[in-house]
Amino acid sequence: MNGADTAWILVATALVLFMSLPGLAMFYGGLVRARNVLSVFMHVFMIAALMSILWLAGGYSIAFGDGNGFWGGLGKAFLNGVTADSLSGTLPEVLFFAFQMTFAIITPALIVGAYVERIGFGFVLIFSALWMLLVYAPVTHWIWGGGMMADGGIFGETGTKDFAGGIVVHETAGLAALLIAVMLGHRRENTKPPHNPGMVAAGAGMLWVGWFGFNGGSQLAADGGAAMALTVTHISAAAATLTWAMWERIKFGRASLVGAVTGTIAGLASITPASGFVGPIPALIIGLIAGVLCQEAVNLFRNKLKIDDTLDVFAVHGVGGIFGTIMIAVFGAGTFAAQLGALAIVGVYTLVVTFVLVKVVSIFAPLRVSAEIEHEGLDLAVHGERAYHHD
Repeated sequence: MNGADTAWILVATALVLFMSLPGLAMFYGGLVRARNVLSVFMHVFMIAALMSILWLAGGYSIAFGDGNGFWGGLGKAFLNGVTADSLSGTLPEVLFFAFQMTFAIITPALIVGAYVERIGFGFVLIFSALWMLLVYAPVTHWIWGGGMMADGGIFGETGTKDFAGGIVVHETAGLAALLIAVMLGHRRENTKPPHNPGMVAAGAGMLWVGWFGFNGGSQLAADGGAAMALTVTHISAAAATLTWAMWERIKFGRASLVGAVTGTIAGLASITPASGFVGPIPALIIGLIAGVLCQEAVNLFRNKLKIDDTLDVFAVHGVGGIFGTIMIAVFGAGTFAAQLGALAIVGVYTLVVTFVLVKVVSIFAPLRVSAEIEHEGLDLAVHGERAYHHD
């Protein structure tokens, strides 16, 4: 065991949880209407709690157990055989478990942004549970757990390069979000602006800070690689924030706060897969492109294709993660065959399993709330609470 590595990953684990609670909850919560903000918080908090228990029960074992190329098996279910003295590399294995658990929390939580303001609460819990176990955990095993896309797998000795989750986190969550948005249909009233841009900016700031744990922690060591991953993460985020705002100014005559901080998230998502493989200049290029690319993706899916992915999960996270994954090959740190091949296989698998899960789960739990509940707002109708009381 290495004490410095352990200390850093303890901190990184807290930082990644901070991304979800309260970072993502506030970022998403500020973007919806006032009558639905508490439902967004409820979705993110309940997903965090539920995924934590399921990661212990079987998710970790499926992702990082000693199974076959397709899944890790259930040999480590409920941390069977793992003690405080067990090691994963230079870390206590229980710490590696906890660090990876925070990724298993935020990935299904990202999908929340696609279906807020009209989704059934029971559906959210059941779908998220099954999706994490059947999509996220197996894909994690394929790429990070020594499975079929890792080094020596179907793509040869070098394998697929995904440092912190361009494919494992952002592509899977982004595609699932897009598909659910299509299957769910439009909100009945979707013209209202974000109710609290300040909350959006605060949440985005927490995500930016937390992302240092997400990417820097993925080095699993306290060394120069972690420092570089942290630095290039920040450079990409800064560059995308600027180019998103600049592109808004060119197109609309003004730059918005919500737009700028969405650019931040686009830059962070885009650098995530490449953060362990590139230096500052490639990171700057990735961020500069991401701010414009993801903004145009928002315009394409929202305005041209008329898909009501409420908070643009696919356009920002999906497109950003896919773009960053390809840029690894562009900058020579991976092969195009491995990067594109993994994107294709994981993409098809995610879409097929997500489609089946939506169909099956909606038999037992309503996919969508009624028109009356949607009009009244999910906060009061579903949870019996209001964020804002008007005398």
